[in-house]
Amino acid sequence: QVQLVESGGGLVQPGGSLRLSCAASGSIFSINAMGWYRQAPGKERELVAVIRSGGATNYADSVKGRFTISRDNARYTVYLQMNSLKLEDTAVYYCKLNAKTVGRSDFWGQGTQVTVSS
Repeated sequence: QVQLVESGGGLVQPGGSLRLSCAASGSIFSINAMGWYRQAPGKERELVAVIRSGGATNYADSVKGRFTISRDNARYTVYLQMNSLKLEDTAVYYCKLNAKTVGRSDFWGQGTQVTVSS
């Protein structure tokens, strides 16, 4: 079984920063990509950022220049550094893992709430 454990969400004022972490564990042969998605109330889940096995990254246009995704390969952990947070960044943030395992390839974390409010 593969598990994802997220941490780092919380309440922050506009302009503030937060760092999310997502640690994967279990029977993982190799990781293809890890990423962060978010879902705001009444909206569909959307991609925030992804980092692939070779290190290539992609960001949603709305977070470019403010968010940075990184990883620790030895710990199967991905991070999302969020700076200059805006009210519209408020959402539940989900970690997603795409990996080679004995079974399925895609796994989701439980989600962590990020609230930006003054």
